[in-house]
Amino acid sequence: MAIKPEMLLKVGNEPSESAYSDIHVMLYALGVGMGRDPMNPDELPYVYERGLKTLPTLLTVITRPSFGGNLLGDAGVNLVMLVHGEQRLRLEKPIPPKGELLTLTKPLALLDKGKEKGAVYITESEIRLKGSNELLGTLGSTLMFRGDGGFGGPSSGGPEPHELPGRAPDLTVEMPTRADQALLYRLNGDRNPLHSDPEFAKAAGFPRPILHGLCSYGIAAHAVLKAVCDYDHTRMKSFDVRFSRPVFPGETLLVDLWTESRLVSFRARIKERPETTVLNNGRCELFR
Repeated sequence: MAIKPEMLLKVGNEPSESAYSDIHVMLYALGVGMGRDPMNPDELPYVYERGLKTLPTLLTVITRPSFGGNLLGDAGVNLVMLVHGEQRLRLEKPIPPKGELLTLTKPLALLDKGKEKGAVYITESEIRLKGSNELLGTLGSTLMFRGDGGFGGPSSGGPEPHELPGRAPDLTVEMPTRADQALLYRLNGDRNPLHSDPEFAKAAGFPRPILHGLCSYGIAAHAVLKAVCDYDHTRMKSFDVRFSRPVFPGETLLVDLWTESRLVSFRARIKERPETTVLNNGRCELFR
């Protein structure tokens, strides 16, 4: 079944509402590797309600797109062949440890890369605090519809990837994942069976379930907070990345970092597959 571009490009005017509590904050932090050592005084505040801190990338799991959860399926997208291509985040202020949010999502582009390469769907969501209507942050997302190209749309457009420095990384941070990492992370709301069901993963072309792209994204943010920000969550202003290869639960991410004043460039490789880059063109801007 061909996709329906008119549905995917329709702009909605009504924001979606969501609410979160300290449980969501702590569960997300555990899902991206915080608190492995319960005696670590730097990580404990992210997983313990006393003096609770919020990871900046938490914004990716406590919001709901305003176009509704069934849009992609209703528009004919082959969900088995759907993967996350890019994620962008910009914060205006630190995320409160609990709250109610309003999210307004708009489509930016639907690109046709051809029948063999699929389609690219780019959206942007503006998140505000319910009550004050104060802007909290903006999320940008690029989804790859690997089975839905050839519908006759435009082929070019979208954000340009950040270029990494040509020199060797200033430092590399090892971030191990657990064999059950995806099963833990999926409790944040993404129940896509690609990350839990071996048979579904094989149908999608993978030998076994893969880690959520947004989980590896959060782990990379964890690495930047640990190595550059001294675990100060209020310093991170933006966090953008391109997903280039899947991560399998149990593998170790090697997060390469380049620091230049308030700009941190990054990528992530796999220790067990050292020539494999899984996150690329990473760009993190700091408030200070």
